[in-house]
Amino acid sequence: MDIKRSGSQASGKGPGDWFTGTVRIDPLFQAIAPARAAGNAVTFEPGARTAWHTHPLGQLLIVTAGCGRVQREGGPVEEIRPGDVVRFEPGEKHWHGAAPTTAMTHIAIQEALDGKAVDWMEPVSDAQYQA
Repeated sequence: MDIKRSGSQASGKGPGDWFTGTVRIDPLFQAIAPARAAGNAVTFEPGARTAWHTHPLGQLLIVTAGCGRVQREGGPVEEIRPGDVVRFEPGEKHWHGAAPTTAMTHIAIQEALDGKAVDWMEPVSDAQYQA
């Protein structure tokens, strides 16, 4: 058994190559072989969002606070709120982030395939975000 105490793992700033706006990443758990799943709590300030990306084995988001937005390629921008669970299929191109005037926090869980959990792509434009 291993207990990770709240506050025992340092928060990190979301890298500018992967995010637009101010984003904080708080690690929750890392994959320890043979497990492949890892999880982070991610907080997006108003207007902040990920770049477009995919996950080789998909991703689960559990919204814990605030109001956010998600979109899969070719689909509408959708609002998400606390208690919502969003599942992205393996290889599904998508983005997620906060609403324009409200911060949002979610727990993100994804598995790694051959050591890789995400493929980052181009930033989400303001026009795409506001659609």
